[in-house]
Amino acid sequence: MNQLNLPQPKEGTANPRWRARLGSVFGMAFALIGLIILFGVLTDHFLSMGNVRTIANQIPALLIVSVGMTFVLISGGIDLSVGSVLALSSGVMGVALARYSVPLFPALLLAVCAGLLCGMMNGIIVAWWRLPSFIVTLGMLEAARGAAYLVTDSQTQYIGLKIERVAEAGVAGISVPFLVALLVVISGHVILTKTVLGRHLVATGYREEVAHYSGVKTRGIHFFVFSLAGALTGLAAIMHTARLSAVDPNAGLGLELEAIAAVVIGGTSLAGGRGSVLRTTFGVLIIAVLGNGLAQVGAQEPTKRLITGLVIVAAVILDHYRKD
Repeated sequence: MNQLNLPQPKEGTANPRWRARLGSVFGMAFALIGLIILFGVLTDHFLSMGNVRTIANQIPALLIVSVGMTFVLISGGIDLSVGSVLALSSGVMGVALARYSVPLFPALLLAVCAGLLCGMMNGIIVAWWRLPSFIVTLGMLEAARGAAYLVTDSQTQYIGLKIERVAEAGVAGISVPFLVALLVVISGHVILTKTVLGRHLVATGYREEVAHYSGVKTRGIHFFVFSLAGALTGLAAIMHTARLSAVDPNAGLGLELEAIAAVVIGGTSLAGGRGSVLRTTFGVLIIAVLGNGLAQVGAQEPTKRLITGLVIVAAVILDHYRKD
């Protein structure tokens, strides 16, 4: 008996949902390869190892935040606060390192805890007061940004070697932030596809009332996804700060839009109940390659924003017609 009332494949047939998802992954892979070939032809340096490393070093923070955003959207919510939370987490860590000479590991832990605390506050208000996540996280966007300015005294502060080694360390030429982001992707994929928690999360986003009466603790699900998104944003703040070697109270401006764009391009439904961390990863790669390629062909910032916006709108229209 399908207690959660989720769509099931017919007996004696292959799972059509699985075939559709696999086809979507291959379609995104082909789109990514097409972009790489296009910009490789149009520019002289796009396919160089230096540029590949540049892209690889730029995506860990966005990829980690996008994994958290995938969980939130699948559950039927949205988180607009991730950019400001990243700035606050970065500021807490930077001040601890530079002003109070806190050792590196405890400072890194403070960044994650700051993000987790913001996420827990979002989760508590959304889950127990049943308020729209759009409004709740919009409020957190302003509150966390204000807190970031207060913590940093509204000043950019250079940290230097204390944090640079986090980004410079690597295994076989691959940076630690990239490896951490890959681990987050794998963990998120396993949770969504192989665990009861993942099934309950999808059920909550698909039909929350039905899931609730089927025994799913939907309030706990909402609390979990927002807390997870906050903690992952704190982790992303470490990657972002290590790459720049500095703390900037204006960091993360527009990050929430980038993360939502990557998740939507990856096929996660804005209505909840459907999504994939693996496809989100392709969405992040497409955004990163598109932005880098447009910059190399000399596109101005307004042109880059216009093209990226059109890609997002196209992804939303495709989502409207997707039947998986």
